[in-house]
Amino acid sequence: MRRADRLFLIINALRGRRTALPARQLASTLEVSLRTVYRDVADLQLSGVPIEGEAGVGYVLRKGSDIPPLMFTADELEALVAGTRFVRAFAGERLAREAQSALIKIEAVLPPDLRERSAQSKIFAPIWRDPFQNQVAAMLDRLHAAIAGHCVLCLDYRDAEGRTSTREVEPLCLSFWGGAWTLGTWCRRRQAFRNFRPDRIEDCRNEGETFTDVPGRDLQAYLDTMRGHYAGLE
Repeated sequence: MRRADRLFLIINALRGRRTALPARQLASTLEVSLRTVYRDVADLQLSGVPIEGEAGVGYVLRKGSDIPPLMFTADELEALVAGTRFVRAFAGERLAREAQSALIKIEAVLPPDLRERSAQSKIFAPIWRDPFQNQVAAMLDRLHAAIAGHCVLCLDYRDAEGRTSTREVEPLCLSFWGGAWTLGTWCRRRQAFRNFRPDRIEDCRNEGETFTDVPGRDLQAYLDTMRGHYAGLE
């Protein structure tokens, strides 16, 4: 973690607290040593951040202090706006809704000049949803939930040649390739990693079985396999 990010997280952790936050808790959250926390807090105090407290007691922001939220540069803000628009256009309904909600919260604390810059961003991802696209968006939400819940899925799948098959898979991740999504899985039938396009999944059933990560067929192994596959392409 960059030191600048760590300092921001310390301020954010202290904002709005009524009781002192122990340095040991900060160290555990940030995954650093107590000595690092003491040094960071001391540097923040020297820079004018109104933090009160001491080692062994804990820290609070001085009552009545007003610490402004993290600000973004114009380019950082434009990247956030563009990312939100892409999520709204191409992700499932749940992520699209949450991305828009996050952007509203960010814009609520922006100074007027950056808020205006956000509104005038010229990078667009037009939203075009016909009934089929709505069906794919709903499928993405179901797949995303299954990945988060480690749920085994039974897929009725149609490949590019129109051939159908039924696969029992352990879903590992969703990837967007600038035109199509793929579901990365461990296929129990093939005993190997396989990718499936959500727009070709005709049915997706979750019958209540869950799976646990197993070395060699978990997400990290999948990513390593995919990197090796594409590194060998010419």
